[in-house]
Amino acid sequence: MITYSWQLVAVLLAVLLVLLVSGVIAKRRPSKLNQEQFGAKWHELQSLCADKKTWPLAVINADKLVDDALKKQRYKGKTMGERLVSAQHDLSSNDTIWFGHKLRNKLVHEDYKLNSKSDVKSALLGFLQALRDLGAIKK
Repeated sequence: MITYSWQLVAVLLAVLLVLLVSGVIAKRRPSKLNQEQFGAKWHELQSLCADKKTWPLAVINADKLVDDALKKQRYKGKTMGERLVSAQHDLSSNDTIWFGHKLRNKLVHEDYKLNSKSDVKSALLGFLQALRDLGAIKK
């Protein structure tokens, strides 16, 4: 009888532990991001690619958009770089995402002149893939 009681308590504790852990995991990542909102912002920043003068703004805004998705998906980190590290296993193209983020940092923190259309394209493709991987934009 005593063994049966302990087994019952152990099973109940195990069930409780599973429920707590699954609740924590479920809270960690929201089920869906607002793809319509992220898609509209992405479309808006793409218009900045038409003029060479606004290329830096396109890269900076794309970086902000990815960071917003990372925050909404509750990736840990004080900075976007830390959040990218937290998300690295969920992102399919880490190198291009990091290229874009480093390019953004050069634009914001250094006197960097953006002259290469291929750099802008690579950075934006990396950000777009990150947004797709995070579920912010339809694949």
